[in-house]
Amino acid sequence: MVGKIHSLESFGTVDGPGIRFVVFMQGCPLRCLYCHNPDTWEIHRETPYQLEPEALLAEVLRYKNFIVKGGVTVTGGEPLLQPVFLKAFFRLCQENGIHTALDTSGYICSEKAFEVLDYVNLVLLDIKTFDSTLHPRLTGVGRENTLIFLNKLENRQIPVWIRHVLVPGLTDEDQSLEALAQFLSAYKMVQKVELLPYHTLGVHKYEALGIPYPLKGTEPLSKERLENAQNIFRKWGFKI
Repeated sequence: MVGKIHSLESFGTVDGPGIRFVVFMQGCPLRCLYCHNPDTWEIHRETPYQLEPEALLAEVLRYKNFIVKGGVTVTGGEPLLQPVFLKAFFRLCQENGIHTALDTSGYICSEKAFEVLDYVNLVLLDIKTFDSTLHPRLTGVGRENTLIFLNKLENRQIPVWIRHVLVPGLTDEDQSLEALAQFLSAYKMVQKVELLPYHTLGVHKYEALGIPYPLKGTEPLSKERLENAQNIFRKWGFKI
């Protein structure tokens, strides 16, 4: 059992609580217009790391003293494209007292994907947009699976942090943000909402891969629009 891993980050501070060891898995079924890691899309692409769960754990344990108040976060790409590997790795982490976080779009709703949740302490769920008509244009897929996944997390009482990228003119509209905040307010397991401003830091990767950048000309989110979105979610009682 070997996991295809795009890259590793030993001291992550923005992917869950505390200092974390972050694993970026290879492969993703979505094609988000604002994706800043297009080099993680293709599952069959050669990667620097092809590791068994035990070998990846050994790498993590080198930093255990630093992540004792944090843990491990697996992101991507889409980690649940490799559910058997991920389940085994998270099980080993928990057996060694390491907090586990999964960063996912929730698009993959297979039984094997749900089995991974047996060994997950926290899910960072990326909700791309609450607009059902915009979602396919924004990501290439519908929103239905993400909402099914969210319900699964609620039923299993797994803590959730919502992640939502704010793209000017696409996902920062007040009406859409209000609808999303209202919808999420019914979920007891949603502990926090992370509103992530759109940026252009990944544009050079598209150039290197020879892929046209879909949002060329879109400016980064303004401070005012970020504060506006934060106020909307705070009004509904969310920690930001």
